[in-house]
Amino acid sequence: MRAWSVVVPAKRLALAKTRLTPLPEGLAGPPATAHDRLVLALLADTVAAALASPAVTGVLVVTDDPDAAAAVSRLGARTVPDEPDRGLNPALVHGARATGAAAVAALSSDLPALRPEELTAALAAAQGAPRCFVADAQGTGTTLLTAVGTELAPAFGAGSAQRHAAGGAVPLTGAWPGLARDVDTPGDLRAALALGVGRHTAVLLGGAARPPG
Repeated sequence: MRAWSVVVPAKRLALAKTRLTPLPEGLAGPPATAHDRLVLALLADTVAAALASPAVTGVLVVTDDPDAAAAVSRLGARTVPDEPDRGLNPALVHGARATGAAAVAALSSDLPALRPEELTAALAAAQGAPRCFVADAQGTGTTLLTAVGTELAPAFGAGSAQRHAAGGAVPLTGAWPGLARDVDTPGDLRAALALGVGRHTAVLLGGAARPPG
């Protein structure tokens, strides 16, 4: 199996996930603090799942937020600052180049229901083409973009699935509900919780974490 480096972008907490309102009931603390803790939990579960995949040799988080950097570093990820500071796609290009790897995967930072075996299966499927992507649950966005021996060429944002396909990336499909379930809204979060989330999000929201593996 090919060895992959995974790049995860993480905005400054105050700027991330601004549509996640109202916050879940029972999330203690002032709204701003509660919001930041939730964003950190989503990020931590995403990074933890990626690190647990045997297909992944390392995770690099691109962030200028010190709390986000500290949280993922404790999990074993590397971090680099967002030196371009021009938005999501330049940050991903910067991160992909910083890995120095031939096989790079850009992964959304808000996949609390992601299971390591889902990512492993998707990366195995991505070995057959220079660039591939996995669409989100709505079919319009992108949660995973891969590149082997070529530039990542990310086009994340609204309607990114169509842009990635138009740019030559091959769409991948599989039984990967956690990989497709990014969290932008309270409804998305409820859907992720129904799938079973990682321990950081589960502990924060007073639920039970999904079984490992």
